[in-house]
This record gives sequence, C-alpha cells and structure tokens, in this order.
Amino acid sequence: MAISDAMTAKLNEQITHEFGAAQIYLGMACMFENMSLKNLARWFRAQVNEEREHAMKILDYVLSHGAKVQLGAIPQPPTEYPSVIDAIEAALKHEQKVTGQINALADLADKEGDRPSQNFLSWFVDEQVEEEESVGYLLDVAKMASKNLLQLESAVVHLGRSS
Repeated sequence: MAISDAMTAKLNEQITHEFGAAQIYLGMACMFENMSLKNLARWFRAQVNEEREHAMKILDYVLSHGAKVQLGAIPQPPTEYPSVIDAIEAALKHEQKVTGQINALADLADKEGDRPSQNFLSWFVDEQVEEEESVGYLLDVAKMASKNLLQLESAVVHLGRSS
C-alpha cells in the first residue's frame, strides 16, 4: 500500500527532525565531555545513536512504500548551555517537541485511515513516552544533585540499566 503525498512529506520532515535531535544531543555530549562529565557525555552519545536509528527507521519505512525520501537541512546545534541543568531541561523540552511531532503524524495517519502508518507510528508513540520519562528522570536527578556534579555523574551510570 502506498502512503499519501501528505504522509510522505510529514515523514520526510520527521526524518530531518530525528537527525536534528541527534545533532542536538551530540552538541550536549561535547559540552559534557569538555566539562569532564564522561558518564553524562556517554549517556547523551547513546541518545545520539538512538535518534539516528529513529531517523533510519522512518527512512526505511518511506522507502519500503515506494515513496521518495527528501532530506532536509539540519540547523547547527548549540554546544554550550549556561549549566548542566539548562542543557538537560533543553533536552526534555526537545523530547516534548518530538512527542508533538510524532502525535501529529499519528493524527494524520488516523485522519487518512492509513493503517500501516498507524501501526508503524504506534512504536514511536510508545518510544516517546520512554524518552520523556528518561530525560525527565535525568533532570530530576540533576536538580537533586544541584552543584554536586560528581553525584550526578555517579547516578548517570545507573540510568537505563533497569530498562
């Protein structure tokens, strides 16, 4: 089943958004590396790979339906934030933005009665719940650690081990 031109256009936009998210997280990882916060940098590097995987998953879906992939420009991400907490807050806000984008895609699939895309996008809807929860937890830990960045570094090592 072919996907509509509107769905193709929105999926192509999402591919760009996912690659953009990877760049944003890479910028954060570099900031944390420069601060010698190796565990936090490693956690954000893992997010970079995850966002790239998301982009490729959508790209493969578009191609599998015989549609054309159009890659958009990715804005240069920041590599500096006023504080660790500011960076993590920016990450959470970004995840909330992505959740809105995914929900809009799911709404379009529903509106069009596009069952294959509805099914495909349900994984991303679930993934965004996990993403927001994970970054939200990281932000909570960062706020509790406040200026004790070594405590935050220690806590990050355990983040994601239970999932």
